[in-house]
Amino acid sequence: MEVQYNRETVDLISQRCTISTETNLDYMFSMTFEEPNGEYSQERMDSVAKALEEVLTSALPQGCITVGVYEAAKSLNVDPDNVVLCILATDGEDVKDVALQIHFTLIQAFCCENDINILRVNNTQRLAQILCGGGGPERGRQSGGEPMDLHCVLVTSPHSNTWKDPALSKVNRFCRESRCMDQWVPIINLPDR
Repeated sequence: MEVQYNRETVDLISQRCTISTETNLDYMFSMTFEEPNGEYSQERMDSVAKALEEVLTSALPQGCITVGVYEAAKSLNVDPDNVVLCILATDGEDVKDVALQIHFTLIQAFCCENDINILRVNNTQRLAQILCGGGGPERGRQSGGEPMDLHCVLVTSPHSNTWKDPALSKVNRFCRESRCMDQWVPIINLPDR
């Protein structure tokens, strides 16, 4: 499909997506979207899920993880430039929690406004295993015995240096490509292990 845009629109799009343009003033270009189907889609999703697990396991010992909706909101408010990834996690029953969905909407809006990559994960049990060392349900609990709030997890950049992690680059690239296809909050399935 060929689309014509003015220079301002193309500049805005090219900031978000990698596109090729002809050198005339009309900026004609072709945009094609892959249809996410078949084995390629499943392989790619598995690859991104594995990269996300790698990001979380490497960020955890560096102290670059913020867990919990309220803690994440505080962190986003104080230092949004330090956040490299926001993960919103839900299970089936969480869809009916109106307060949680309002928090998610506000966090998503803030992340989009501040150009923070954001993902949704649909397996909070697997997320708990990754963040709590793979133990049973008791490992995913706070010191008072209450379960950890894993609905929102932020990955921040270490202050000492810029984080050059190939897995993080892969997840960020996936988020950018999803935004280019108008899927602002892509959903990743973390498979059980």
